[in-house]
Amino acid sequence: MPARQHPGPDAVSPATGADLASVVGRPRSRSVVDQLREAILEGAFAPRERLVEAELCDRFDASRAAVRAALQQLAFEGLVELQRNRGARVKALSVEEAVEVTEVRMALEGLCASLAAQRATAKQRGRLRTVLGEMEEAVRRGDTQRYHDLNAVLHHEIYEAAQNTTCIRLLAHFRAQMVRHQFVLAFLPGRPRRSLDQHRAIVEAICAGRAVEAEAAMRSHLEDVIEALRRLPPALVTATPPTTPEEV
Repeated sequence: MPARQHPGPDAVSPATGADLASVVGRPRSRSVVDQLREAILEGAFAPRERLVEAELCDRFDASRAAVRAALQQLAFEGLVELQRNRGARVKALSVEEAVEVTEVRMALEGLCASLAAQRATAKQRGRLRTVLGEMEEAVRRGDTQRYHDLNAVLHHEIYEAAQNTTCIRLLAHFRAQMVRHQFVLAFLPGRPRRSLDQHRAIVEAICAGRAVEAEAAMRSHLEDVIEALRRLPPALVTATPPTTPEEV
């Protein structure tokens, strides 16, 4: 399945390609798989919650065949578990699994940052600077939700500037799996400011055409994400995502 092209980890309105939808808008008519993916990513279903086909048919006004196909696709994407004789449930990604996914992202996103430094157009560099400026404003205002959404947009812009469709497709898959952890990380005290400094280094290197430096900055950022993940209490990432900083 191709990566979703939308507008809104770290990690919501998710950032997979899915994260960007809340920032730039969604099409009127969407498939069952898109609607169910979005519902899972936005916390409408909790980790390990059962996904009952009949209820999903009613919720999305869809046929049983369409719902089953959507569940199969989301199982492939790592968002749903299909259990023999027990149906489907929302997959709960452990912190250990999230670390493994981030290690893979580190390699892919480092490559994207390097390619973006070599291939980005003037217009794409301008968009990176614009989004970074909006992130800085969100941090100044203490608007963590806005910062989280813009973080997803910035990463997507870097993927686009890299001009590598395989990286875009693979990273959309991995970021979808990570969105709950990214959302929790975004609301940790001091995390947006720390993350902002790292993203500024990435953008500056890309815009200056310094490929080696851009890759190193991206890898350093994701190494820091891994360290933050390892410090997370497991209960935080197995609950429904919070909507305000006070809930974390």
